[in-house]
Amino acid sequence: MQIPPLAPLGRKRALFVMAAEPEYGANLRARFTPLMVGVGPVEAALHTGMALARLEARGERPDLVVSVGSAGSRKCPLGEVFQISAVSWRDIDASALGFPKGLVPFLDEPHELPLETPLALPAVTLSTGGNVVSGDAWHGIAADMADMETYAVARACRHVGVPLVGLRGVSDGPGELTGAHDWRRLLDHLDGKLAEAVDMLAAHYG
Repeated sequence: MQIPPLAPLGRKRALFVMAAEPEYGANLRARFTPLMVGVGPVEAALHTGMALARLEARGERPDLVVSVGSAGSRKCPLGEVFQISAVSWRDIDASALGFPKGLVPFLDEPHELPLETPLALPAVTLSTGGNVVSGDAWHGIAADMADMETYAVARACRHVGVPLVGLRGVSDGPGELTGAHDWRRLLDHLDGKLAEAVDMLAAHYG
């Protein structure tokens, strides 16, 4: 696994993480090189955790991690960008053993993990899980947005005590997805909007 150089973000050194190349457009490429953690909570936890451990061992601990990408929503407008105030894990369910749904058994963590919200952007909640949410499945999502990686990245960051900022652009929802083209059609637009949010972060930490 190649770990990219930490990106200067004002006075901070940041590790940017993204899930997939289609989200990494020309505007974001001009601003940072991300760690591509892969799709889904397992890949995201694995690669984020490994990267943070290796950076720590090299004495290159980042001041913060910035998770950038797309998400679905039935509440937030398509094509807009939001910062994430808290993230939950929607498909962890040990309720058959008496544990509340959404809580990891024997782990002293809340149902929602709080994230840094330093920007003058609307702050929303996010639900992470191992499925793409589409159509009627939105009725089971209480959070404002849904993705497949941020909770895993947040757990890795909390484990080593590095703050996390989450920036997500709404690519789809609440209707039924008919294929990857439905997800991809707004990615170029979101690339520009997310780049503007990254510039806001740099100004905030400058």
